[in-house]
Amino acid sequence: MKSFKIIMTIMVFGLLTMSIYSCGESKKSGNAKTEKAEEVSMQGKEYTADYICPMHCEGSGSEKPGECPVCGMDYKKNDKSKKEDHSGHDHDGDDHSGHNH
Repeated sequence: MKSFKIIMTIMVFGLLTMSIYSCGESKKSGNAKTEKAEEVSMQGKEYTADYICPMHCEGSGSEKPGECPVCGMDYKKNDKSKKEDHSGHDHDGDDHSGHNH
């Protein structure tokens, strides 16, 4: 009877370990799909404009400060904007070949 309890305990522990491990694997593969979908969906101007809505409303985003036409929230400066900010410094005499302004 004692050996039966030991065998059952080992089996239960093994099944729990396998179920936890298999759940972790499905979450990892699910996250990769989710990350890829988010990467693709984050290409619109609601993500790439200089000023964006905090809610990333579809069709929002502007190159100037303002208000979202969809939800009415104030636009916020986009820290991830790929455009260069040249305000506050002079370009006289700089060679700008190789990049656009």
